Amino acid sequence: MYDYCVIGGGIVGVATAHRLLSRHPGASLLLVEKAAALGTHQTGHNSGVIHSGIYYAPGSLKARLCREGARRTKEFAAAHDIPFQVCGKMLVATDSAEHARMLALYERSVTNGVDVELLDAAELRRREPRVTGVGALFVPDTGIIDYSRVTAALAAQVRAAGGTVVLGAEITAIDETGDAVTVSGPAGSWRARRLVVCAGLQADRLARLAGLRTQLRIVPFRGEYYQLPPARKDLVRTLIYPIPDPELPFLGVHLSPTIDGNLTVGPNAVLGLAREGYRKGSVDLRDVREILGFRGFHRVAAANVRTGVRELRNSLFKRGYLAECRRYCPELTLDDLLPREAGIRAQAVLRDGTLVHDFLLERTERSVHVLNAPSPAATSALPIAAHIVKELDG
Repeated sequence: MYDYCVIGGGIVGVATAHRLLSRHPGASLLLVEKAAALGTHQTGHNSGVIHSGIYYAPGSLKARLCREGARRTKEFAAAHDIPFQVCGKMLVATDSAEHARMLALYERSVTNGVDVELLDAAELRRREPRVTGVGALFVPDTGIIDYSRVTAALAAQVRAAGGTVVLGAEITAIDETGDAVTVSGPAGSWRARRLVVCAGLQADRLARLAGLRTQLRIVPFRGEYYQLPPARKDLVRTLIYPIPDPELPFLGVHLSPTIDGNLTVGPNAVLGLAREGYRKGSVDLRDVREILGFRGFHRVAAANVRTGVRELRNSLFKRGYLAECRRYCPELTLDDLLPREAGIRAQAVLRDGTLVHDFLLERTERSVHVLNAPSPAATSALPIAAHIVKELDG
């Protein structure tokens, strides 16, 4: 029997395993991952941004853990020779309505303790000559990194501390008794005194396997990216983001330099018809049935018809996607938008149609389930792990 079992080999699961062994030296630990490698889903399909915490509601777990996570991610990367760059982020307002939202966001960022500069149109143009807007917020501490490399470094430390990592092991049953939890699947069966489930896109299903009567479901949203040609990689100096609409759960299409020297555009947000299908047109009938049979999804869809139609149109027609980018970078052309693999976001939705925005944990006597860990989960992985372990240890 193991002291601890962690299901899920994304960055949050691996960070949790790392934290458990750091807090309990000598404990026996098993990390189980369904895929053939670690970090293959949300961890390996994102923009690679080290977020600052500017967007999130004051007092929320997101706001607190993101600030701490950004600092700790940079410290961990520096200690383990993982390349990262603090390039800063520019949030650009393109009209008067966005400018008003920008000012409100500035006030929120001050409340959250985020270092931010308020820029007028002239200063924006001076700093980013190829970007157009009526004003901007500049967040100097925002950075870029490869979270797959962070995950690999954490996993190496888990193994070095005596942890066991099992790949290619889907869990299809979870049985909790008075003194242990048994997890099993086609690859084998294991027992542990304590369990943490960090299953991301499968979080709701594993919670149900464990007997939790959760009212939420994971609804997958595809985030489709493009990559700009090498000749365009110096188009901007910083990350360029639109001013987010507080009514929507996603940040909008942005220009993102990556740590490997590329420049990406994206993501949009369209309903995914397969939780783990990254190719365009991927369909999983089980996933579709669950989405269509969930009352909460119908309520979300009804409340966001216009947005959903726009996102779908932009997914089907590259010109619509380009128009989103040209609002703040008008010189981009269709030829600049080269294919890049999509990502899939696990969005937790309640039965009443409420989108769960903050990190959400649920626990039993011997387990903790991470039911919602949206962006900035990668940035916040180390403090999220500490929070999970604190909950587990009671």
